[in-house]
Amino acid sequence: MSPADFTRPGSLYGAVDLGARKQALEAQARRETAAQETGGVPAPVIDVDDANFATEVVERSMNGLVLLELTVTRAEQAKQYSGLLEKLAAENAGRWVLARVDVELSPQIAQALRVQNVPALYAIFQGQPVAVVPGIATEPQLRDWLSQLMEALAQYLPPPGEEAAAGEEPQPQEPPVDPDVLAAEQAIDAGDLDGAVAAYERLLARSPNNQDAKLGLAGLGLIRRTQDVDPADVQRRLADPADVEAQLLAADFEMLSGEVDKAFDRLVDVVRRTSGADRDMARVHLLGLFDTLPGDDPSIGRARRNLASALF
Repeated sequence: MSPADFTRPGSLYGAVDLGARKQALEAQARRETAAQETGGVPAPVIDVDDANFATEVVERSMNGLVLLELTVTRAEQAKQYSGLLEKLAAENAGRWVLARVDVELSPQIAQALRVQNVPALYAIFQGQPVAVVPGIATEPQLRDWLSQLMEALAQYLPPPGEEAAAGEEPQPQEPPVDPDVLAAEQAIDAGDLDGAVAAYERLLARSPNNQDAKLGLAGLGLIRRTQDVDPADVQRRLADPADVEAQLLAADFEMLSGEVDKAFDRLVDVVRRTSGADRDMARVHLLGLFDTLPGDDPSIGRARRNLASALF
């Protein structure tokens, strides 16, 4: 599930108690201190919840870089980490903004990103998480991570120290779109799955390691396998524990609905309780589902460990 798939919950009015108000005041004080340390430039920090995530993070990331901090603001160690991030945000004002989520107040965001532990720091660019720092990193580690991130996105971000002209909005550079990626997207919009596959295959022929093409082809394979299948029929077939194909299809439908861990666990369980050709079929199918997600997705690492345990 991508950040763009978040649903907007009901009103959060009244959900913030006096303790949360005190935490907000403390965060404001830290931001003011960081601003003083950087010559009066305010740290670009945005408080984000389930309701404003789409506008403050997803939409904002379409034209710039957003670092999404998931934390528990009442935890003392997390407060210290937040202060460090605010300091770095102030130093990099204009290049990226820091968006902070208290996962106790806004659990849907953490659930959608499948965050296992907090604090965690995600780099969000053009609506997608492109890098992550799990846990608490030291200042040197964060600076090194930021340096690598800035280098990777250099052509899309304003150079250090560049200020927008008075009264003008900054004009971020749009990343170039590969013509075959564009052709694939247009084909998908038109319902032409064969055309989309052909476009991604052309891209892979030119660039064998292109991640857009690999993810696109894997996702299209998932759609093709399920487009003519009745989910109700699959549900009925699951009553037969020997029907391995039904288990594979059920995992495909779970992937399409965003239940990634459930799909992976289903196939690991099939591997654990079967043998021979059935076991190998489930294992290969699971590895194919891994290809539909970025390689650093935490659910893949978890499923790989579970698969190894089931096999050995």
